[in-house]
Amino acid sequence: MKEVKVEVIGLGCVRCQAVKEIAEKAAEKLKRTGMSVKVEWVSIFSKEVIRKYGILVSPALAVNGVVKVMGEVPSEGMVERLMREAAE
Repeated sequence: MKEVKVEVIGLGCVRCQAVKEIAEKAAEKLKRTGMSVKVEWVSIFSKEVIRKYGILVSPALAVNGVVKVMGEVPSEGMVERLMREAAE
């Protein structure tokens, strides 16, 4: 199983913070099963982030460098599933 890198991309608003909390909860749950997951916060104001992902709406969630969610707050189950799929 490879390490999964999750980037929560946003402004720091309430919805962005909710996505970060959901991602961290899902990561902690999966870490208990032996999976390696790293969650980090990334500012949508970064020109590098905009260039890399083309994100115009926040919050967004990228898993292993691929945007999986944009403009919505996903469920913890959905985030967990995306992490599991990325680890395979």
